[in-house]
Amino acid sequence: MSEAALAVLMAPRQGANGTFVFFLNMTAVILIFYFLLIRPQRKEQAKHKQMIAAIGKGDEVVTTGGIIGTVVRAEEDRLIIKTAGETKLTVERSRVARKVTAEGSGGTS
Repeated sequence: MSEAALAVLMAPRQGANGTFVFFLNMTAVILIFYFLLIRPQRKEQAKHKQMIAAIGKGDEVVTTGGIIGTVVRAEEDRLIIKTAGETKLTVERSRVARKVTAEGSGGTS
């Protein structure tokens, strides 16, 4: 629709109820927020959850704190990672930001 047609449709007419136009505008704003902000964020969260669930022994990960290490042991809610200095750390699965490499693959994922 052209802008002129939208202006005619959205403009309150004589005797028309302004409440209808208000709710129509609010519905449009809510839909815009949903499709531009909420929906993509939910998709990203689901993708992150799936990635966290797939982490296993041998995967190289980066935590939200910036620690890079290789998973030595994977438990249900925790990971034990070995850093470059041969230090072993226990990290919550939810604190993993991303997986750098998987066991057996040479590139990044």
